[in-house]
Amino acid sequence: MSVPYLDAEYPLRFAHRGSRVLWPENTAEAFQGAVDLGYTYIETDVRITGDGVVVVFHDATLERTTNGAGAVNMWDFADLQRLDAAWWFNEPDDYPLRGSGVRIRSLDEVFATWPEARFNIDLKGPGMEWEVADVIKRHGREETTLIASFVDRRIARFRRITGGAVAVSAGPSAAAAMYSASRVGRTVRRRVAAYQIPFDYRSYPVDKKLVDAVHRAGAQVHTWTVNDPADMHRMLDLGVDGIVSDRPDLLNEVMRERGHDV
Repeated sequence: MSVPYLDAEYPLRFAHRGSRVLWPENTAEAFQGAVDLGYTYIETDVRITGDGVVVVFHDATLERTTNGAGAVNMWDFADLQRLDAAWWFNEPDDYPLRGSGVRIRSLDEVFATWPEARFNIDLKGPGMEWEVADVIKRHGREETTLIASFVDRRIARFRRITGGAVAVSAGPSAAAAMYSASRVGRTVRRRVAAYQIPFDYRSYPVDKKLVDAVHRAGAQVHTWTVNDPADMHRMLDLGVDGIVSDRPDLLNEVMRERGHDV
């Protein structure tokens, strides 16, 4: 299956939330940092505000990364703009980016700011498929976006809404079915571009059987969240097609060691 989203490089390097380690996650600073390191693929998350704006944010609540409190979907976007999205970043260095203007961004802003980037978007909240599809269509990003979710019905609903125009990754049930098939040398064909799987998941660890089964189905394997160079090498040795990492700097080093231009 030919998927335009996947054709920018090989293997694919995904900057996980831009980076949770190098910069405040899911912020313009993190995305620009990843782009400056040569990244085309950026993994991120979206939620929806109380007034219907799609924002780039991971948690259901604000406390872990900002100086706000409560659920994201209980705040209007204009009020979220007043929060400091770097408030809790880098405690060992005494929160160096507090008060520097790091804020929560809308998906509209992100698409407009990085028109060449390809975003891997995890739908974190329920019932936001239409809103996300609208933002993608408004910016003409059908071929440069991939949608993921830990909830199977969100992926299915999004695919119905967009008529398959936007690439999607496999949900949990499809991934489990693929793993089971791979144990007996079989595969399962689904209308997905990739199987994005935790590299160290005990229930179905990534191995050569799984990678081969996915490839026979015409899809790619992307493993997350791989932050140690030894694990990166191990995954690539198995034949995975993409690595999702909080350490885009280290992933670049691994790719160079393996003879890839980055």
